[in-house]
Amino acid sequence: MRSVFLSNGSIKQLDIPKPVASKAETLVKVTMAGICNTDLELVKGYMGFEGVPGHEFVGVVAEAQDSNLVGRRVCGEINFGCGDCDECLKGLQRHCPSRTVLGILNQNGAFADFVTIPETKLRFVPDSVTDRQAVFVEPVAAAMEILEQVHVEPNQQVAVVGDGKLGLLICQVLKLTGCELCLIGKHARKLEMAENWGVRALHKDLAGQQQFDLVVEASGSPSGFETALALLRPRGTLVLKSTYAGNLEFDAAPIVINEITLVGSRCGPFKPAIRTLSENRIDTEALIDGVFPFSEALPAFERAAQPGTLKIVLDLNV
Repeated sequence: MRSVFLSNGSIKQLDIPKPVASKAETLVKVTMAGICNTDLELVKGYMGFEGVPGHEFVGVVAEAQDSNLVGRRVCGEINFGCGDCDECLKGLQRHCPSRTVLGILNQNGAFADFVTIPETKLRFVPDSVTDRQAVFVEPVAAAMEILEQVHVEPNQQVAVVGDGKLGLLICQVLKLTGCELCLIGKHARKLEMAENWGVRALHKDLAGQQQFDLVVEASGSPSGFETALALLRPRGTLVLKSTYAGNLEFDAAPIVINEITLVGSRCGPFKPAIRTLSENRIDTEALIDGVFPFSEALPAFERAAQPGTLKIVLDLNV
């Protein structure tokens, strides 16, 4: 089958053997997959991953022990736990010490014609959600995880630092809470997009001395972390959504002095994300900057890595 394969810090298009699903797994024919910042960080060395990346996808079940699943349109949760440890038994497979993570950690991902997904990790995509929307299920779920971890009230002053793909999705999710929301970024096009959604938008150079109760850092840059920390009121909450290939160095003194609550935030629940997309409460179409045929996956990665680019999608139907 066709694949995008990452090895020794570089990606190439490579024909590899079609995977064989175990009894607990299904074989899914991938139809569309999205390139995200984590994929770009993997190329830089994040997690030391080698293999097939890709975790934002939609496809059709091609093979399954349960014949009723064949032909169903699906996406899939990305954390595969052992099922037996304390974390798994608490429903937190994403924190299983021996977990694999689709396209990120010891598990080939969705930048290929076929991918194997445990049956328990399949999530059905309703007809009301298009393939172009469905590739956003995983990042929308990641954005919604913030609301699972932090209670956001309508009277709170909230800022999102970073106007990339995830930052813009987070803005749309947080806006649903009715909070007083501000996006802080550096790209005029993206800031204007947020304003069209009713979100106050500021260039990072104009953020000044404003302070917020809650700040979400989604810039993916160490300077974004510094900006986010500086924007917090004493006893505020800083939510980290960024992944960094390198080390993040910072002065911890303000966190202690200002009694800042620091929250790491990663993956989120798929079912609420699918429901929110089916209700058209999230504008994903505005976030797509290009759809590339899978034969042009390498140029697609180059385009995705260009500064200011939003979502690039791979179409595996062509």
